[in-house]
Amino acid sequence: MAQLRDQLSKPVIAAFCAGGVAGAVSRTVVSPLERLKILMQIQSAGRDAYKLSVGQALAKMWREEGWRGFMRGNGTNCIRIVPYSAVQFSSYNFYKRSIFEQYTGAELTPMTRLVCGGLAGVTSVFLTYPLDIVRTRLSIQSASFAELGDRPKELPGMWATLVRMYKTEGGVSALYRGIVPTVAGVAPYVGLNFMVYESVRQYLTREGEKNPGPMRKLLAGAISGAVAQTCTYPFDVLRRRFQINTMSGMGYQYKGIFDAVRVIVGQEGIRGLYKGIVPNLLKVAPSMASSWLSFELTRDFLLNLNPDAKPDSF
Repeated sequence: MAQLRDQLSKPVIAAFCAGGVAGAVSRTVVSPLERLKILMQIQSAGRDAYKLSVGQALAKMWREEGWRGFMRGNGTNCIRIVPYSAVQFSSYNFYKRSIFEQYTGAELTPMTRLVCGGLAGVTSVFLTYPLDIVRTRLSIQSASFAELGDRPKELPGMWATLVRMYKTEGGVSALYRGIVPTVAGVAPYVGLNFMVYESVRQYLTREGEKNPGPMRKLLAGAISGAVAQTCTYPFDVLRRRFQINTMSGMGYQYKGIFDAVRVIVGQEGIRGLYKGIVPNLLKVAPSMASSWLSFELTRDFLLNLNPDAKPDSF
């Protein structure tokens, strides 16, 4: 038992476990808005099934699918986000300690945090991307898009969707469709998220305190998420479009990133690259705030299993 406590109290392992908890908590809290964002993102020009206000769209989702519609794809998302978030937080901790810190506990510059966070984001994306693309498919297959026809009575689950994509859409490459715009967006997003959070957290820590209180941690998480999401949102739209690029009826077959940007801007204007940003910004504050707070609470609990362990600033 003592050996288990020692293992769990190691900074990288504590960050891994706490990151998994943070991911599951944050995504479940905002699942309805997350799904609505995806449904808005994938609508190309001339399609208006979800061209509604956030309140109207959520009401439509509730009428047609009930509470299950609010949670559609969240199980897969949690299965994806737990390892994704765990790898992201632990790899950030690893890169920070092993590569960027000149000595233990050294303060990183904002630019170094940005780079370190970017590397952590890329690492987590590559390891969990197939679950992300399946999650997107599950989110839209029960939605009322006329182009997709009548909703099937029996909806395939996560593994059935994964196997079908692998067999019918090109093998492993089908499970990594859209990975380029995803990495292009995730690297700066995660980098900005870590950089802004640590900077704001440090600013909100009063003189004589080691850490800010829970409410100030929530505020730091909300600010970091909003800044990162706004700066990198067009990449998220591109990611979703490419993930369903081969689905018949959705109206687009992009040849590459630049072709997609050209077509979207040409047909939908600049606003096309920001479809779904309103529910996204509504969800990002509670999502990132709950993520960072649950991460820090879980990590601190695990670190304290070993009284001799030195508390980490992150």
